[in-house]
Amino acid sequence: MKVFVAGATGQTGSRVVQELIARNLEVKALIRDSDKAKEILPPQVELVVGDVLKPETFSSHLTDCQILICATGAAPSLDFTQPYLVDYQGTKNLVVAAQEQKIERFILVSSLCVSQLFHPLNLFWLVLWWKKQAENYLEQSGLNYTIIRPGGLKNEDDESNLVIAEADTLFEGSIPRQKVAQVCVEAISRENAKNRILEIVTSSDTAEKTWQQLFAVN
Repeated sequence: MKVFVAGATGQTGSRVVQELIARNLEVKALIRDSDKAKEILPPQVELVVGDVLKPETFSSHLTDCQILICATGAAPSLDFTQPYLVDYQGTKNLVVAAQEQKIERFILVSSLCVSQLFHPLNLFWLVLWWKKQAENYLEQSGLNYTIIRPGGLKNEDDESNLVIAEADTLFEGSIPRQKVAQVCVEAISRENAKNRILEIVTSSDTAEKTWQQLFAVN
């Protein structure tokens, strides 16, 4: 099985790549800066230099992949177009390419609270609203999908336990990026993760559960 990762040099995407390699899966990484990629990604990763806003730079590279994981996200910027371009149009381009190349599963890293229009984060150029539009496009695409909505992202891992819930049931909380990556990769092999939105945070007050128990949430 080969997995195509968009946003592979980002703080979450790079952890997704590392988790895939740790599980002995082949990886193609969509990157914009090959020098940066070579510094932070494992050497066995196949690098594809391209841009989610330019489908011609990556679409043909999906032909031998079965899974696509999208971990892109607009960086903080004074450019108000970035959430629209990266979080919506870029994801839409990936979905269209995945349809054309008959990708078996599309896993999208989104965000908690995307359904809340008046959330404070939407003051930053409607970033959550555009993520929700990308979710909607994926849901309507006919692809097998898993949408993962993490809480506030932390760079350092910790010993807190995962919480997985259905869409629009968690409205606060945080999670280490490493655990987001683990959920993304685990979702590949979980039939009951297909065509679902999963909200994820961590909690020190929650008992540890197996992956089977976590993905069995109703």
